[in-house]
Amino acid sequence: MSPAPDAAPSPTPARRRRPEWAGRNYTLLTGAAVVTNLGSHGALIAAAFAVLETGGSGWDVGLVTAARTLPLVLFLLIGGALADRLPRHRVMVAANALNCVSQAAFAVLVLAGDPQLWQMMLLTALCGTGTAFFNPAAEGMLLSTVSGEHANRAFALFRMSMNGAGIGGAALGGAMIAAFGPGWVLAVDAGAFAVAGAMRAFLDVSHVPEREPGGGLLADLREGWVEFRTRPWLWSIVLQFSVVVGVISAAEAVYGPLVARDHLGGAAPWGIALAFFGVGTIGGAVLMMAWKPRRLLLVGTLCVFPMALPSAALAVPLPAWGLCAVMFVSGVSIEVFGVNWMTTMHQEIPEEKFSRVSAYDWFGSISMTPLATALAGPAESAFGRSPALWGCAALVLLPTAAVLLVPDVRRITRRPGAAHPAPAAVAHPADPADPAKPSPAGIAGA
Repeated sequence: MSPAPDAAPSPTPARRRRPEWAGRNYTLLTGAAVVTNLGSHGALIAAAFAVLETGGSGWDVGLVTAARTLPLVLFLLIGGALADRLPRHRVMVAANALNCVSQAAFAVLVLAGDPQLWQMMLLTALCGTGTAFFNPAAEGMLLSTVSGEHANRAFALFRMSMNGAGIGGAALGGAMIAAFGPGWVLAVDAGAFAVAGAMRAFLDVSHVPEREPGGGLLADLREGWVEFRTRPWLWSIVLQFSVVVGVISAAEAVYGPLVARDHLGGAAPWGIALAFFGVGTIGGAVLMMAWKPRRLLLVGTLCVFPMALPSAALAVPLPAWGLCAVMFVSGVSIEVFGVNWMTTMHQEIPEEKFSRVSAYDWFGSISMTPLATALAGPAESAFGRSPALWGCAALVLLPTAAVLLVPDVRRITRRPGAAHPAPAAVAHPADPADPAKPSPAGIAGA
């Protein structure tokens, strides 16, 4: 597939403010992602406070969170198949419209007063459903907008913009909740989805070839599965991340706030530590705009080892300044992995199958998270908090070390100027240049 009109024309004087490779589609996708991340990170906090302000408990907050996650798991594979069957930008706009309507209804309920738990669960489930269809389409659309030689820098800038917007969105959302209440933050999020959907509607898809008629949805899913399972580097790293994402989620969502309450002085130090993680991801993205490691997955996998440090720091526990330093390092590390993973996916996965492969990637990576977070409390009761946290650290290190035993992970190299393989090409599992993975669970936020 050609690099798209984005990369072809020479820059005119009016366009010299942005790099040559940052064409119209890339700019629209990045801008839309910034808008939605500004809204959605504040909305996640607002949803929790909306539950608590109605007299809900921590258990109720967990139910609303689970209501968002469950449809994400259930519909990811279907969303990936549809994104390879239908025009991806239309799938993205439709998903944004669903997110906009569900968040707007949630905002109206909260502003009207006394929303019921089942209503909040239903609306967050609709939002999770939209995300399930959005994410695979978004990855495929983004990766089609840049040429191989610029992929590393483009993905780094995209992720840096998203992460920066996420940090700003969380801070702005928290301030707005304190000043105006959670309902208005949810309303702003609905507006952000509307703006982002409108931006994505203007994507230029004239360069995208017509998709050949398939043999049906199940046939498409089977074809995506074959593409996934015949690449050892791909399924081994997805298995690795199913464990890594699960235990990191348990450590940071369950144990982190408890350690902060008991040893660090409360919620404020924990919030600052999480902010340092966000700053670290921006630092990692800046690094990857200049650094192009030759062995993509080897370097990426080595950078997963530092993700064990936050669990170990909480197990000690380190003082707040030490925890902040550890979180910064882990943020840099996971961003280096994330950019290398996206670059490999761009290089190796056929464009017309990318969304399906991406859906299997997302599905595998988050599959263990609900179980891991559910078992965090019983594990603390059975073994104690510090041993449970040391166990989390070990469960980051062990599967990461095991992945290094896979030959393809060590052998895959960057191919200068490589874009998606031709539609007919299927990379052999032992090919010395192989593909792809999301950070504790991917890119692109709806």
